Amino acid sequence: MDVNIQLGRGKTVRRAYGIDEIALVPGPRTLDPQLADTRWQLGNIERQIPIIASAMDGVVDVRMAVLLSELGALGVLNLEGIQTRYEDPDPVLDKIAAVGKDEFVPLMQQLYSQPVKPELIQARIQEIKGQGGIAAVSATPVGAMRFGQAVAEAGADLFFVQATVVSTAHLSPESSELLDLTQFCSTMPIPVILGNCVTYDVALNLMKAGAAGVLVGIGPGAACTSRGVLGVGVPQATAVADCAAARQDYEQEAGRYVPVIADGGLVTGGDICKCIACGADAVMIGSPFARAAEAPGRGFHWGMATPSPLLPRGTRIRVGTTGTLEQILRGPAQLDDGTHNFLGALQTSMGTLGAKTLTDMQQVDVVIAPSLLTEGKVYQKAQQLGMGK
Repeated sequence: MDVNIQLGRGKTVRRAYGIDEIALVPGPRTLDPQLADTRWQLGNIERQIPIIASAMDGVVDVRMAVLLSELGALGVLNLEGIQTRYEDPDPVLDKIAAVGKDEFVPLMQQLYSQPVKPELIQARIQEIKGQGGIAAVSATPVGAMRFGQAVAEAGADLFFVQATVVSTAHLSPESSELLDLTQFCSTMPIPVILGNCVTYDVALNLMKAGAAGVLVGIGPGAACTSRGVLGVGVPQATAVADCAAARQDYEQEAGRYVPVIADGGLVTGGDICKCIACGADAVMIGSPFARAAEAPGRGFHWGMATPSPLLPRGTRIRVGTTGTLEQILRGPAQLDDGTHNFLGALQTSMGTLGAKTLTDMQQVDVVIAPSLLTEGKVYQKAQQLGMGK
């Protein structure tokens, strides 16, 4: 039950909670971590590990997408980034890594002014598929309108339509240029995942529009500054729980299960476990994967909205390199801070809590446990883990 709080005489609010403010409660039984079943499904694709690498240029390129597929996870390629604007993205990525802080945003605006090339979209998808990887790709709603056909023709497996906020109700003087999400989902020959959102009502509407999955989270990521620039967002634990409730109600109404994917603000294995306990089916993370030796960011991680010519958002953080992608995802861990062996952390947590499946994990008891770290200070947390500038 929501508890309303009087912020002032003219405004009533409710309390919301971040991932750092909750803890998971062991139940009456435990099980061997090897018995923990972490499989999940998105569209018609089943994965062993419920972790997706963010569609960010410092995180996923063709090589990373293939490696993540081989390791049992999933990586999403940004179709409006460096990979689809430049035939050879390596020199461009070298420039981004080498530039100083003051020159970073102007350089990004210059580099991203190069138009996206539909032929490169198809080439990157085919490169991933040709190496046996799962071709999951991402575009903004405007990009989806422009490149949806090219994505389908290239044989992509999953299409993520992402923006800071995505809704089915949008007012614009250019109404003829809007993406009809319902029509897009119904006409695309591949599953379409929609996001981002943070509320029950919007999540439910996206599911009704035909989303194969819903992304939850606005502004909590280490490289995202939407909350600072726009003041928009809901702490992630509450956002996930609200959207998971929409998933449950929609399944009862329509008989279709739509996975909820927590996106942003998750750095450690414990963060991932807590998000699933709040109701998520999977998580999308960026900065932890940007630390992989194979990541394209050269030890840096930056936000998707940084190159905006009107209102740049998202910072660049130096995350460094702490190990291989396999060490980060499956171990063996060489660090004790929770940023290596995410699969092992999830399986061990599930064993400790007696959760045999992810569905069981979504039902474990959660308590409020405020700490000095709040979700609004995720950047300081990233610094603590050696991921800051």
